[in-house]
Formats: sequence, structure tokens, C-alpha cells
Amino acid sequence: MKYFGGIEGGATHSHLIICDESGASVGTTSGLGTNHWGIGIPTCARRIADMVERCKDECNIPRDIPLASLGLSLSGCEQETTNRELELELRRTFPTLAENYAVSSDTMGSMFTASSIGGIVLISGTGSNCLLRNPDGSMANCGGWGHFLGDEGSDEFLVAFSAWFISYRATKVVFDHMDNLVKSPFPIDRTWALIREHFSIETRYDLLPYCYAKFDKPFFANLCEKLARNAEAGDKLALSLFHEAAIHLARMIKAVLPKVHEELVKSGNLNIVCVGSVWSSWNLLQEAFINEISKTSMDYNLKLVRITKSSAYGACYLGADSAKFELPRNYADNFAVLHVHPTSTPIKNVVTARASGY
Repeated sequence: MKYFGGIEGGATHSHLIICDESGASVGTTSGLGTNHWGIGIPTCARRIADMVERCKDECNIPRDIPLASLGLSLSGCEQETTNRELELELRRTFPTLAENYAVSSDTMGSMFTASSIGGIVLISGTGSNCLLRNPDGSMANCGGWGHFLGDEGSDEFLVAFSAWFISYRATKVVFDHMDNLVKSPFPIDRTWALIREHFSIETRYDLLPYCYAKFDKPFFANLCEKLARNAEAGDKLALSLFHEAAIHLARMIKAVLPKVHEELVKSGNLNIVCVGSVWSSWNLLQEAFINEISKTSMDYNLKLVRITKSSAYGACYLGADSAKFELPRNYADNFAVLHVHPTSTPIKNVVTARASGY
């Protein structure tokens, strides 16, 4: 019996799955973050090995029997040179871990959990990124440059919208209004009360440490969840922030559409895998998103989906492919359709499925 592993790795935590030759999961486990830019390649390799060895023990797979393949879809693995360094470190330091490796970014894991040929992954969580991959392996991206370069920009065109940036925008609107610099078109009271509650502060000066000395991007981004609840309750400022976010998420898709190859859409659909907590508030994004995306003419449908399984499955598939093993997989079991947008159909007839809450 051969076994195939896959790891979905982020900056704070990671998830491993091991499948047998039938494609069925035989074991899972979790571990610490595996972004090598933050912890270094040796530490990253040790954390990967720890997860694999613990899972092997739980599955009664001897540690000295290597996995047939191990797919690694990790945050920070966008460059081939460092990906190769990580693979070499694993082979050198943990020679019985796996026979074959496939190292790629976490975006690739999400994409291949939903499709074998590629598509678009649009991330809007703590951070944001839009990545297109064609069947021939060619790629194009918009965003993904982090909160300094990617998640913020000019008011004329924001490069990307993430939970962090929605939280930042809410704070900036409140500060500018209170400074009498730019008056908010909507009342700020509920948003300012929410900011004070989230950060446990009383004045604007109390917020400064959270923006500089004690800046914690995930914690700052968590304010977005509370803003979504305000928007659900009808707060106009919160609603405007999600409206703004939807427009720019649609623009990110439009930015990579010129690079889409015919082979990718020969089925008539272009799959867009929507990843991140902001998509849980699709009902707050839907109208503005549809209005913006409708401004572009396409001869194929846009099919927005959310994966329902860990992207460790996509990593596992990529690993099996690298080992030239046809691991059985049923992609339809791995995702749910969020929205289908046929551009030749009037907006009122667009098929849609609502999702709300975080």
C-alpha cells in the first residue's frame, strides 16, 4: 500500500492529510506555522517532519517507510529557488519522510483542491491575492504583496481588499472624520464604538500602539468580523465598506482575465476559488460585485466556489501527480458553488447562493 501526504501551511498553523491509494483520508493532524520566511528553512522542515511522523504513528505507518509523495502548499513558497532549498533540506535531514515532493504556494493548494486544470484563486482573508493558472502552467497575478504594498493604495484604485484593509479603512474613515479632514457621508458612531470595544481603548491616541509598536495584522483584521455584523444590522458606514471591497475584488478578477487561455474555459466556465473570511459575507458583497463584474464582456461563465475541505487535499493531489500516480479524486465533493455569473444573462437571472456570517 502506498500513502500520499499533503500539507496546507500558513504563517500561524498548518494542516496535514495522508491518503491511501484509493484517495481516502487515513489520517490528519495539525502543527505550527510553516512559512519559511518567518522561521527559516531548517525550522520549517522540522515542523513538516514532526507532523508527518506524528500522523504516521497514528495511522500505524512505520516511520522508516517513506510516503510515496508529499505535497507542500505553504505560505511563502512562491519562489522556485527557495522551494528547492526546502525540498533539499527535507531530503537531507529526513531521508525517510517521502520519496517525492511537490512544493508550491498555499494558493496552489486551494486551486487544485477544486480543479485539476487550474483557474483563479481569489483570497480575501487577513491578506489578499488573486492568482490565475492556465493548464499549461502559465500564471498571472494581481495583489498578494502584503499590507504595505498590496492591501492598501490610493482611493482611485485599491490594489486589493482584505479583512485587514476593511478594518483599516473603517479606522481611517473615523479618524479623518474626527479630524475634520474628510467628512464621512455616513454616521461614524457605531463604527467608532466598535473600534473602541475591539481594541479596549478610550481615545484615538490609545489606538496608536496597535498601529505601530504592537501592530498585529491578524488581530487588526479581526475587526472586520464585527464590522460585518454591523453591516448585517444595517449600519450604512459598514455597508459602504463592504460595497467598496466588493468592487475591488471584482476588479482583481478583471485584471487577470486578459491572461486566461482558451483551454481553461473550454467547458464554458472559469472556476474562481474564493478563499478567506471576507467571502463568508457574500450577501454584503454580492450586489456591488455583480454590478462591477458586469462591466466586462466575457464569452464564458464565472463560477465562484468555496472549498469545503482543507487545501491539504490539493497539496496531496499535486504530490501524487509529481510521483506520476493517478490518485482518485472527486472534485465535486471538495467545494460548494457560491455564485455563477453568465455575463450574457441579465443580472436579475444570475444564479446565486447566499452565505453570511463568519
